Amino acid sequence: QVALMESGGGSVQAGGSLKLSCRGYIARPSCVGWFRQAPGKEREGVATIRSDSSATYSDSVKGRFTISKDNAKNTLYLEMNALKPEDTAVYYCALGWSSSCFPSSLSWAEKQGQGTQVTVSS
Repeated sequence: QVALMESGGGSVQAGGSLKLSCRGYIARPSCVGWFRQAPGKEREGVATIRSDSSATYSDSVKGRFTISKDNAKNTLYLEMNALKPEDTAVYYCALGWSSSCFPSSLSWAEKQGQGTQVTVSS
């Protein structure tokens, strides 16, 4: 069973920063990434990173968030800067083996963690 554990969530004011971590089986899958879900809204892909370390971001976070991974530490990261109230959500890390690894679709997200809450106040 694949286990993924997110950490690093919390409450910040708008304009602040947080760095999320996800420990687990992230070195081998062809696609790992983050998605989020705000109350009453559908899940939204945030960022994905492939085995060659190429990354893709949703338009809503491009230029503000950075996804990275450390295979030796089995850890996936999401550095979030210039946070906005609309970034408030539960953030999940996920992995899969799909060749289609883009946040515009969550078809790559075959396994996910339990999530970590991010709250941004205005």
